[in-house]
Amino acid sequence: MTIRPFITLLSGLITLALIAGCAARPPQPLARRGDEIMIAGQLFHTGAPVVLWTDPGGYDAYRTERRFAPWDGSEWGKGGEKGLETPARYGVRRVPLSPEEFEQVRGGGWTLDLLRRHVDQFVIHYDAAGTSRTCFRILHDLRGLSVHFMLDLDGTIYQTLDVKERAWHATIANDRSVGIEIANIGAYPPDKAAVLSRWYTADSSGLTRITIPPELGDGGLRTPGFVARPRNAHPITAVAQGQVLTQYDLTPQQYDSLIKLTAALCTALPAIRCDYPRDPDGRPRGTALSPSEFAGYTGLLGHLHVQENKADPGPAFDWELVTREARRRMGSRPAPYQGPASLAREDGAR
Repeated sequence: MTIRPFITLLSGLITLALIAGCAARPPQPLARRGDEIMIAGQLFHTGAPVVLWTDPGGYDAYRTERRFAPWDGSEWGKGGEKGLETPARYGVRRVPLSPEEFEQVRGGGWTLDLLRRHVDQFVIHYDAAGTSRTCFRILHDLRGLSVHFMLDLDGTIYQTLDVKERAWHATIANDRSVGIEIANIGAYPPDKAAVLSRWYTADSSGLTRITIPPELGDGGLRTPGFVARPRNAHPITAVAQGQVLTQYDLTPQQYDSLIKLTAALCTALPAIRCDYPRDPDGRPRGTALSPSEFAGYTGLLGHLHVQENKADPGPAFDWELVTREARRRMGSRPAPYQGPASLAREDGAR
């Protein structure tokens, strides 16, 4: 055999071997780091622990059955709707779109560029439920509502819907906004503040810790043995929405994850300014925006800035810390998530 036919034969055998090898090898899943959020079908790193609705243990707001009801009888139409008009807990953002754009969007086809033109607010809530598991049960099963993100006591972020969806969390802000429910039992006037004593106690060392009520079990926290402590040991009392309210602060882990999520959202959706509503003296505003103020506002805001009957995220929430540290992160790629984080208080304590 001459050299040319031999080379041709050898080349053919190698090609067949490669084809056979490729055919035998099953497709491999693409690895995720575990810190990604989804915006218009694209994944963006945050540097914080994120559980998507598609992940084991996630919370899926796309599903129509009640998440925490017994499976038999949990479907829509089996008596658990409590007057809800639709099995869906979300909808299409009602923003100015051309007929062609709307036809694209109604099928789920938001492009990132199109979404960037219309989403310019990030609404921050406390959930008044205490844990993300309880929050999702109340929102999804009982009230027929939804929110894009939930932030648990240990800093775990749960995303329940793609940001492209119109979640039902803040009335007039829904079309323009992304929403997050932060696990915190909330803020209360003096005559109702006794509820805080069920959730906040001093341990043997004299430090304040969050005590999940027995009826909620472990609360659904993903971090084994996690001890949740408010960033400040003592509750904060201040005026919000014209009334005196008392609230314990978030945990350091919640602040850490919220800062990273805020930086990611403000970078991916740059119409969301990394700032908050301020009084004339520059301090966080404690009242709702007027209709004209709201129409022109872009950036972070609390539920209290949207509705006069709301007070969240409450007087303990540190707006300046979140925006200052988020702005510091913006412009640089977030570091990979390394585990539960701790964020130093302003006075240097942990």
